[in-house]
Amino acid sequence: MKNIIKDKGKGNLIVISGPSGAGKGTIVEGLKKINKNIWVSISCTSRAPRKGDAEGETYFFLTRSEFEEKIKEGDFLEYAEYSGNYYGTPKSKILDKINSGIDVILEIEIQGALKVKELVPDAIFIFILPPSMTELRKRLVNRGTEDKEKLLKRFERAYKEINEVTKYNYVVINDEVDAAVDKVNSILKSERCRVDRIEDIYLGNKEEELHELLVDKDLQNNDMTI
Repeated sequence: MKNIIKDKGKGNLIVISGPSGAGKGTIVEGLKKINKNIWVSISCTSRAPRKGDAEGETYFFLTRSEFEEKIKEGDFLEYAEYSGNYYGTPKSKILDKINSGIDVILEIEIQGALKVKELVPDAIFIFILPPSMTELRKRLVNRGTEDKEKLLKRFERAYKEINEVTKYNYVVINDEVDAAVDKVNSILKSERCRVDRIEDIYLGNKEEELHELLVDKDLQNNDMTI
């Protein structure tokens, strides 16, 4: 039996960003465990791999010259330079996934997210925030991956980035990870119920027959005598 509503059958493009240390990556990993209809786009970067990074899983690692060559060739949906390194979203596979009904997640920096918004204004933009700046500082320090000077730059940048929150559709505070993951997943579910996803509404012969039957019964049950 056909559903009364047929949607467009396309996935959504979801952009998740926020200041460094807000927990974007942790939330995305949590989403992958509970939502099987998402595909997380893997970005390219010119930064050196860190401990725990894996080629083709965390990033596609390129040299700076390789990255700049891909920029010239138009291979990126967006790209940005952040803390002295390039980060970019390759176009390949994204459109195919969306057209097959899969939601595509871009976990990208705010600068890149705003570029995507110019190109794809109907994408869904979710901003992740830490519960406080004190907690953000603690998370950055506990990473142990950067020296004091770089940490200071990241912290200063976070203040500026938080001012961009009004350009997003949703904001989620990452205080408790599981709760934050559930909130983001609820956003994805609700977006699939939007009216503008409807392609057609089926009112076939059976529905019309049912309508006529109900009308006839209603007339029989009412006294039409004047």
